Amino acid sequence: MLGSALAAATSSDWVGDSRSAFRLVSGPSKDGTLRAGVEVRLAPGWKTYWRYPGDSGAPPRFDFTRSKNLKSIEVDFPAPRAWRDETGTAIGYKHAVIFPLRITAQDAGQPVTLVLAFDYAICERLCVPVSGEAQLQIPPSVSVDDAALAAAQARVPTKSAVGADAPLSIRAVAQEGGGPQPRIVVDVAAPPGEKVELFAEGPADDWALPVPEPAGQGPGGTQRFTFALDGAPPGVDPKGATVLLTAVAGDRAIEVPFHLDEPATPALR
Repeated sequence: MLGSALAAATSSDWVGDSRSAFRLVSGPSKDGTLRAGVEVRLAPGWKTYWRYPGDSGAPPRFDFTRSKNLKSIEVDFPAPRAWRDETGTAIGYKHAVIFPLRITAQDAGQPVTLVLAFDYAICERLCVPVSGEAQLQIPPSVSVDDAALAAAQARVPTKSAVGADAPLSIRAVAQEGGGPQPRIVVDVAAPPGEKVELFAEGPADDWALPVPEPAGQGPGGTQRFTFALDGAPPGVDPKGATVLLTAVAGDRAIEVPFHLDEPATPALR
């Protein structure tokens, strides 16, 4: 059942139950791009997952194919956190989360009708699949100032590069050892006293890289992480593939691509 009437509302109705629910929310337009979000609320003790869920769970799936006057839409993912249980390490969100949306209309002078078919998983002791539909009409110019949506957008990792000089940065990456599963070593700089979490994703959904593990201190007070280059699809040579590294520390987060055929950066040599 669709979650909202087509009035000039700033959000759809909630779709879900007491464990979790979701809705569409609209935000201010900027530079010809309409802003919106998929807001998920969770009951205490329940969790949901990032685009790469780690050792368990399932990533959220967003289907906007039934939308009207929609040219393109991009979903952003706020920085996640990791938690450990008997199944391993999972990656996602323990509290309410908003996935920001960046929308371009086919006809910029007409409203966009977003129709979302949403599939996601929630977990307490057991994981439960959830699905539903929500609908929201977004006018060509939106003046609503949604602080929660802006805060979620601020949590989306910024793009960076290996060796960048910033308070949170990946200073060096190297491959160690030969054979089919070399070890990847990553040195991350962060503000003093801030714990870093690091996540690694392959170039496609059928990759399942291990969650990087802390491995002590690197040069210059950096925090070192390692993971085995394990989890490529059967028959796929990982050489030349691009791994996306996401580092999270406090309220900062960055995304850094690393090509697996690159030589070690100087700090690790």
